[in-house]
Amino acid sequence: MNRYDIAIVGTGPAGVSAALTAKNRNKSILLIGRKDLSNKVQKSHKILNYPGLPDVTGEELVLAMREHLAQMGIEITEEQVTNIYAMGDYFAVQCAKEMHEATTVILATGVMQGKLLPGEEENLGRGVSYCATCDAALYKGKEATVLGYSAKEEDEAEFLAEVADKVYYVPTYKDEVKVSRDNIEIISGIPKEIRRADNKSVLVIDSQEIVSDGIFVLRDSVSPGQLVPGLETEGAHIKTERDMSTSIRGLFAAGDITGTPYQDAKAVGEGNVAALSAVAYLTELAKKL
Repeated sequence: MNRYDIAIVGTGPAGVSAALTAKNRNKSILLIGRKDLSNKVQKSHKILNYPGLPDVTGEELVLAMREHLAQMGIEITEEQVTNIYAMGDYFAVQCAKEMHEATTVILATGVMQGKLLPGEEENLGRGVSYCATCDAALYKGKEATVLGYSAKEEDEAEFLAEVADKVYYVPTYKDEVKVSRDNIEIISGIPKEIRRADNKSVLVIDSQEIVSDGIFVLRDSVSPGQLVPGLETEGAHIKTERDMSTSIRGLFAAGDITGTPYQDAKAVGEGNVAALSAVAYLTELAKKL
């Protein structure tokens, strides 16, 4: 398995900035995120405070960032990161399909929208999971519930249904659900709570309870404290120093995930600082060898 110098998680302005800076410093990088970059930026009608680009639209800025990445030969790995583990002298980055290794990591995942469901955090690892592709094999001959926050999670439900006897799919979005397997039952409702009873997982939606062997909560992002065990957070944000370092040595953060203001210009600056700090950290490690 190849070990990258820097793994960058997130392809918003902070992640793109970090990737460009790290590449300019001749570091091997793994950039994980959406290939179409940031929906939040793309939907901005006008961005009025980005230096040198007065009245630029979000769509124009995203296009420019994509072209810049392409010119630098930086590819995006479009996977969902489910966990990041500090392994001493490197980090293990667990994705849905494979594990990656990196000496340093920069988190630029943005802020998770919405709050955790009551009982979600308490039952993580006790029936609650964030990756159906990762854990599907554990549900052979069993029943599972999938709580999908976007239409792309339908593929995860389909994959899980190939193994499980029954899949209950609960969409939280308004788009029409399109699944093909007969053992997927679509149940509409607003999720209220997750709890554990009689060694089963229970998802409460409105006044109905869905009982199964496990629940997959599939969002675009996971809260930082759940993503990286032991990471010090402040509410929904990661606590950082001025050099964008976190409470875990070798792990840096940038962008909205570090707190307000949620501004593109701020995110780009933090991404640059995080990358430079990661490079300095790599140099420090090299001197000790």
